[in-house]
Amino acid sequence: MKIAILGAGFAGIATARTLSALNHQVTVFESESEVGGVWASSRRYPGLCTQNPGDTYHFSEIPLPKDYPEWPSGEQMQAYIQSCVAQFGLNHLIRLETRVEQVSYNDEHRKWTLHTASSSNVNEPKEEHEGFDFLVIANGIFSQPNVPAFAGEERWLNAGGKLLHTSELIDLEQARDKDVLVLGYGKSSCDAACAASKVSRHTTVVTRHVIWKIPRKIAGVINFKHLFLTRLGEGLFPWAKLKGFDSFIHGRGKPLRNLLLAGLQKIIESQFKLRERGLHPNKPLESVARTSVSLATNGFFEAVATGDIRVARETTIEQLTPGKALLSNGDTVDTDLIIAGTGFRQTVPVLPPAMMNRLLNEDEDFMLYRGILPIDIPGLAFIGYNSSLMCPLICEASAMWLAEYLRGGINLPAKEDMQTRIEDRLAFHKNRMDGNYFHGTYLVPFSIRPIDELLDDIDLNVGQLEKGKQWLRHVKPTAYAHNYQVLQQRAAITSQSAPVGSEPYAESTQQGSG
Repeated sequence: MKIAILGAGFAGIATARTLSALNHQVTVFESESEVGGVWASSRRYPGLCTQNPGDTYHFSEIPLPKDYPEWPSGEQMQAYIQSCVAQFGLNHLIRLETRVEQVSYNDEHRKWTLHTASSSNVNEPKEEHEGFDFLVIANGIFSQPNVPAFAGEERWLNAGGKLLHTSELIDLEQARDKDVLVLGYGKSSCDAACAASKVSRHTTVVTRHVIWKIPRKIAGVINFKHLFLTRLGEGLFPWAKLKGFDSFIHGRGKPLRNLLLAGLQKIIESQFKLRERGLHPNKPLESVARTSVSLATNGFFEAVATGDIRVARETTIEQLTPGKALLSNGDTVDTDLIIAGTGFRQTVPVLPPAMMNRLLNEDEDFMLYRGILPIDIPGLAFIGYNSSLMCPLICEASAMWLAEYLRGGINLPAKEDMQTRIEDRLAFHKNRMDGNYFHGTYLVPFSIRPIDELLDDIDLNVGQLEKGKQWLRHVKPTAYAHNYQVLQQRAAITSQSAPVGSEPYAESTQQGSG
């Protein structure tokens, strides 16, 4: 098939590597001048690094370079992705500085038409129209910055104020000698506050909610991956369906589970001196399963203790006036630079509005089976919309699932059953996670369970021995590297057995008994 992929981050590269290896004609469209997605130089703020250790955050076939630190920088991650593109032999498939302006689908011919604009030649921008059999949206859930509007913003801007999203803070000189207000308490907000505080006049973090921060090393000794990226650690938080050990730990074994979490909570409280610094979330550690798991920024709590960073909690910006921000708690903060760590919007502007309406429910949640497949839109898939802490690995698993779907190797449930499963998953997200479910596109704090679902569907999951090891040992992407060979063997068998003139991607593959 002739397949278009939008985006050259982890999701787009994993999909291109998988589908091109199975002899599909793949083209990747990337609006930036380099691959990398959130790690591209135009989007990474000073001090950006991975949230989880490097040995859990890479393509299964290619570990990170041995000279990389345990938590690689954004620059190192971009360089790694670029090197993987070369090793996978994908350079010729990627069109950099090429923005997809709009797409359309012809039901009769089952073809997508992409309308693109290339900016690689500034003097002669090039516009093209090209047809494809299948479209993969891999632009990621962190592609469109969400920056709120504030009362009085125009006057504040006219008086010299500047408003940035964290992804737009690419040079610390933007914060030098400024009164900086950072909005939010997630990882990017705290990273930006720490970086800005080194050059700013004052730095204030304004946040509606103080959430739990997870130390890179608990008690300064135990790497958090040994607790949160193992099957046992993930099992401490109830998954949508409880079975096996999950049923025990949230049933008769729940007192033991509660004891483990309470002990971990006390360690983190003491390690970060949360009560002394006025930064206790005032809710149990279990609430990390109801919001975004956030790794603590090195030096953040120390900067709060020294006064280099002030935190205004349970408040937000009520109004802006020249040089100042009035907060909802009545305080006024000197402010001439606002850095908004207010997340991203999950939108796909290239898709026609009518198609977007078919993709979303009334809450604007993406209705995707397995986080990949729309039910009623043919020739379309999403990769990277079921993101987790183990982003590269779930992108690979999703790309493999899609490859098997295209081969006809998945017997999907009936549409009504898929719809029910999607609605059940969204209800789990919404009810369990206090609304912080990213419109159904982000799995918090689960990384392993959704990978299991995808790979079990296509009979490519690791064996029981490896799963047993993963209960106490963190999951390693290298354990899944063999899957590419299996996929290629299956594709070869399918190719040899298919009769001449047959259509291996027929509509009939989209329904079945499950």
